[in-house]
Amino acid sequence: MKQIKLKKNSFLRFFIITIIIALLTLVAGNMTANLIDSLPSIQHLGNYTPYLATKIYDKDNNLIAELFDERRVLVPINSIPINLQNAFIAIEDNDFFKHWGISTKGVFRAFSKMLLKRKVAQGGSTITQQLAKTIFLTRDKTLIRKIKEVLLTIQLEKNYSKDEILQFYINQIYFGSGAHGVQSAAEIYFNKNVQNLNLAECATLAAIPKSPNHYNPFKNAKASLARRNLVLLKMRELGHITKAQEEEALKVALPVKENAPKEKKGYYFIEFLKMMLEPKYNANILLKAGLSIYTTLDIKAQTVAEKSLEEALSKFDEEKLKTFEMEKKDPVKIQGAIVALDPKNGAIRAMVGGRSFKESQFNRATQAKRQAGSAFKPFVYLTAIQEGFTPATVLDDAPMVFMYKGNAWELVSRDMTTLETIAETVSEDDLIDTNKIWSPTNYGKRCSGHVTLKTALALSINICAIELIMKVSPSKVIQTAQNLGITTPLSDSFSLALGASDVTLQEMVSAFATFASAGIKTTPYVITKIVDKDGKILEENLPKQKEVLSAQVCFIMTNMLKAVVEKGSGWRAKNLGRPCAGKTGTTNGSSDAWFVGYTPQLVAGVWVGYDDRSISLGDRVSGGVIACPIWATFMKAALEGKPVLDFAQPENIEWALIDPVTGLLALSKTPNASLDAFIKGTSPTYYYNRSASDNEQKEDLTIETGCL
Repeated sequence: MKQIKLKKNSFLRFFIITIIIALLTLVAGNMTANLIDSLPSIQHLGNYTPYLATKIYDKDNNLIAELFDERRVLVPINSIPINLQNAFIAIEDNDFFKHWGISTKGVFRAFSKMLLKRKVAQGGSTITQQLAKTIFLTRDKTLIRKIKEVLLTIQLEKNYSKDEILQFYINQIYFGSGAHGVQSAAEIYFNKNVQNLNLAECATLAAIPKSPNHYNPFKNAKASLARRNLVLLKMRELGHITKAQEEEALKVALPVKENAPKEKKGYYFIEFLKMMLEPKYNANILLKAGLSIYTTLDIKAQTVAEKSLEEALSKFDEEKLKTFEMEKKDPVKIQGAIVALDPKNGAIRAMVGGRSFKESQFNRATQAKRQAGSAFKPFVYLTAIQEGFTPATVLDDAPMVFMYKGNAWELVSRDMTTLETIAETVSEDDLIDTNKIWSPTNYGKRCSGHVTLKTALALSINICAIELIMKVSPSKVIQTAQNLGITTPLSDSFSLALGASDVTLQEMVSAFATFASAGIKTTPYVITKIVDKDGKILEENLPKQKEVLSAQVCFIMTNMLKAVVEKGSGWRAKNLGRPCAGKTGTTNGSSDAWFVGYTPQLVAGVWVGYDDRSISLGDRVSGGVIACPIWATFMKAALEGKPVLDFAQPENIEWALIDPVTGLLALSKTPNASLDAFIKGTSPTYYYNRSASDNEQKEDLTIETGCL
C-alpha cells in the first residue's frame, strides 16, 4: 500500500484543535466538558469484538451454515488485499494516512453547511469518524452526536495505529445482502475468501458501503457498476493502480445473484441444533459470539436425502392431484421425513424434517409422533426370540376374534368370523356390542395357516404378530422397545403388535441401529465439538454406548429382517444392490407409510404421510410401495464408493434348512425351504418329509399373499 507518514507539525495540530474546540464551544457552550465525561471509553476497542457469526461444520469440516445477528468474520489487516485497502481509502478517505482523524476541509465544510442551513448535514466524515460512529454512537443527525463523534475520533487516532483503525472499519461496516464485514461480503457476492479477490472485485466491494442498498450489485447493477468504475478511477488518479490495470478491471462483469453461493442444506438439522443449544448457551452467544460448531452431519448424505425425498413426493403429488380433483377437494402436499445415522457411534448423518423449512418449521423427523404400523413388529419378534422362540417356531395364521370383557380384550375364537357365531359363545343375558368386538385381519384379507416366525415377519402377517404378543405379553414388548431407545409412551395392549402407538422417526431409527451394531445401543448425537472464537474447546462429545442385546440375538433378528427384503414386503430395497435388512410399516387407512432399514455402515428411516391424519395415501399405498423406494434411492447414493459389506456373524451361530410350514428341518426337495440362523443348540433336530405332492402343501408364501 502506498502510505504517507503523518507529519507531526505541532503548530498545525494546535491550530486545528484550537479551531475545533472554539467551534464546539461556540455551538455547544459548556456542554463539551460534560460530553467528554459521558463518552464511551475507547480503551475497550483493543478488546472489542464485533458480533461474529457462529459457523456450523459437517463431519468433514465443510461449512454448512451460519447463525448470526450480523453475518461477520474477522479478518486481520495483513489478510486483506492491498487493492481492497486502497480502494476504500481512494473512495472514502484519500487523505487517511495524512490526517490525524479529522479532515480539516471536511469539518469546515460540514460546519459551514450547518450554520447556513441551521441543521446537521452529512459530509466531512473520515474513515476514523465513521468507525467511531459505527461502533460507539447512533446514526442520529444531531449536533450532540456529531460533537461526540469528533471527540471519539481524536481519541481513536491517539490510541490506535492507522492499520488498526482500517482493520476495525473494514471488518465492521455493512455491505448489504446480510453481509457485515468484508469476509462475509466476499463470500456472498463472489463466493470467495477475501484474500482471493481480484482488483475489480475489490473495487466493487469498496463501492457498496456508502449506500448498501443502492449500490448492491444484486439489486442495482447500473448504480453499482458506475460507482465501482469511479473507485477504479480514484485508485488510478492516486497512483494505486496503473491505467492498464484500470482498463482491465473495467472489463470485468459485476457479480450476479445466480452465481452467488447456493442455499445451504439441512435447515431442519440446523434448527434441531439451535433448539438443543439455546438453553445451554443462550441466543446471544449462539448468534454473536463467533462459535465454531462441528457436527456429525454428512453433507453428501444430507443432500441426497433431501433430493430423494422431494423427487419421490413431487411425483406422488402429481398422481394424487387427480384424486383430489375427482373428490372436489383442495390439493394437499404430501409430507415426509428421513433420519440416517451411523450405527457404530450414533452420529446422525442426515435429517430431513419435511419438504420445505420455509413453509413449515415442524420437524417430522423428531417432533411428529405417528403410528409405526408394522415397522414396530421387530420389537415383538425380538421379545419372542429373547423369550426362547426361534425363527422356526410355528405360528397359526388363522382368523382371530376378540371380545372386550371386563377391562381387557379376550380371545374367543380362532375360526368364528361372524357375529351370529360369536353370539353362540356368550350367555343369553349378554348384549353384543359391536364396538367391543375386534377381529384383526391381514393386509389383503388372506390367511396362510401355519407359518414360521421368520416367514410371518417377512410377510408382515398381522395375525401372527398378535398371537406372538399374546404369548410374550405387551408389557415385555414395551420393555424391549424402551431398552432400545423408544421413549414415547406405548399402549399396553395387543394392538401394540400392529404399531398402534405413536413414535417418532428418530426413535425408530435409533432402535433399529442396535440390531446393526450387534447389540450396542448408542445414544444419537449431532455435535462432536464446540470451539469459541479464540480456539478454546467449550465442549467435546464422544459416543455414549451400552450393550443391551447379545450379538447372537441381533444377528438372528437381522437375518429375519433380511428376509423382509429378499422375499417380503420390503423387496424394493433390493435395488440398493448390497446386503441390507429392514421393515416396512403401514397404518390403518394408509395414513402413514414407513421403511426403516440398515446396512453395516448406515441405518435410515423414511416416513411418508399427510400432516392431517384423516387424509389417506390411497388404496394399496403401503410403506413398501412409497417409503421403501425412497429409502433405497437415498441409501444407494449415500453409500456410493463405500465397500459392500455383509453383516458379521458372531460366535455360537448355527444354520439349518427349515421347512417354512412345519418349522422342522427340511430336505433338499422341500418346497420354499430356507436357510435360517439359530443360536447354537436351538435349531430343530427333526426332519419332516413334505413333498410338493403332499395334501398339506401350502401355496407359495410370497409377497403376493399380501403384507405391509
